[in-house]
Amino acid sequence: MDFEAVEFFVRTEVLRVGASILEKVLDRMHPQGNDGRVQCSCGHVMRSEGRRTKTIRTILGKTRSTRRFYRCLHCGKTAFPNDTALDVVGTGFSPGARRMMTRAGSREPFNEAADDLHLYAQLDVSPKDVERVAEQVGQAIDRWMQRESTAALLYAGEGKAPPSVDGPIPILYISFDGTGIPMRHSELTATKSKTPGQPAKTREVKLGCVFTQVTLDKEGHPVRDPDSTTYVGAIENSVEFGYRIHGEAVRRGLQQAVLVVVLSDGAHYNKSIATEHFPLAIFIIDLYHAREHLSTLIKLLWPGHKPAGVEQKWTELLNNGEIEHLLQDVRNHLPRSGKRRHQALKQLPYFEQNAPYMRYAEFRKKGLFVGSGVVEAGCKTVIGKRLKQSGMFWSTRGANAIIAARCCDYSGRFEQFWEDQAA
Repeated sequence: MDFEAVEFFVRTEVLRVGASILEKVLDRMHPQGNDGRVQCSCGHVMRSEGRRTKTIRTILGKTRSTRRFYRCLHCGKTAFPNDTALDVVGTGFSPGARRMMTRAGSREPFNEAADDLHLYAQLDVSPKDVERVAEQVGQAIDRWMQRESTAALLYAGEGKAPPSVDGPIPILYISFDGTGIPMRHSELTATKSKTPGQPAKTREVKLGCVFTQVTLDKEGHPVRDPDSTTYVGAIENSVEFGYRIHGEAVRRGLQQAVLVVVLSDGAHYNKSIATEHFPLAIFIIDLYHAREHLSTLIKLLWPGHKPAGVEQKWTELLNNGEIEHLLQDVRNHLPRSGKRRHQALKQLPYFEQNAPYMRYAEFRKKGLFVGSGVVEAGCKTVIGKRLKQSGMFWSTRGANAIIAARCCDYSGRFEQFWEDQAA
């Protein structure tokens, strides 16, 4: 016996029977009002004009839904109440099928997703089907996430905790960063390239995360609460992103947090977001970004061999947050003149302007994170793993839809979205 062939045969027959049962269930649906009438949005009663058949691809296979068609004689609007009740308005895929397609399409290339859906669920769809559905649902997820944030802001305005918050939060972290993804040429006409003389090839995705901390390990290092990280992100300007990350922070309990910490690099727009939306937070410049700036400075001063001990000494000063001492020592090693002096001087304002946010020894004593490793890991997994693969070129609309779906998924909110859709 070919056991595998029997398995697939039985599955096919079970799905066929299931689709037949589902079709009978759909035929018995009558979602109009108790009096048998359907009300138009203009206030008049719509008239039934017979029944129309629609083919719906479900997780059990293709089914036909024969539903009533209504027209308003006053304003001319038409309606299929069954389609609204089943959540299949404007689509030929059932909610279950769309859920599978969105999850698969947001996790792997669309052609691979289509192949896997056929193998795992016997759902026969094309890569283009997966792309369109994933984009449509991703946009719906983005709207849903923003509605959730808006609702949280309304709760906060009334002095109430959002439903997603259960009690006070000892420490709430808000962290954000950016990463470039490859875009279609038509999407880059207004994008400035980072390389002079070369056309732009990417656009920046701004990604933010919110997480909590209540404990320290045996060595006194902060420990992130398991499963506490949620993400938001999009290709958008810093003003729009500021409102996006602020809304997510409020939804996660910004108003209920005893201590709020903002972690990011020293980019101007990041500090603007922190100042505008989180004025009472402790703002920390990510230590690893600061080390990168210090490394650049050292390479400018000594393109070849470095004096013994200088790099170790400066790194230790930076790690301790002794920025004034570090700057004084750097100035003592500046060349008297020339290109290297000029280039090195351009690096100093980064440390001069950000010194209050680099008191790393003080932050560690308070048991706080000083590195933005969580959001940087998010840039690699949430964004890079799906949107930065070889040969990919995105539209802004398509990229933002997939980003929303992945942020929702990696935040553990995918189930909640579909439950709310059904409700």
